[in-house]
Amino acid sequence: MITVTDNAVRELRSLLEAQTESKGKGLRVAIAKGGCSGLQYEMSLDARKAGDAIVVRDGVEFFVDDESAQLLRGATLDYNDGLTGTGFQIVNPNAARTCGCGTSFEPARPA
Repeated sequence: MITVTDNAVRELRSLLEAQTESKGKGLRVAIAKGGCSGLQYEMSLDARKAGDAIVVRDGVEFFVDDESAQLLRGATLDYNDGLTGTGFQIVNPNAARTCGCGTSFEPARPA
């Protein structure tokens, strides 16, 4: 599945603590058609759904639907709080190329 860094865990915990209705919620990481490279990453606070792969780290949960999980296998989810590119970021070994902003990608073709 995906690897989640300590920074991503801390940021999700902070986001959930700021929500009044956070019980049962986690970060949904999904892939949808769109973006300048063909596919784009989408993330939202959401509840668990049937068929989700679930990554639990230090008491917080990350959800990935089955279709997205295939394109995220071996990826790393991080959170960067720098001067540029603040937010959750995905390093995906399944991407043949990514766009300049890092939110969309073209998947590598299976061998």
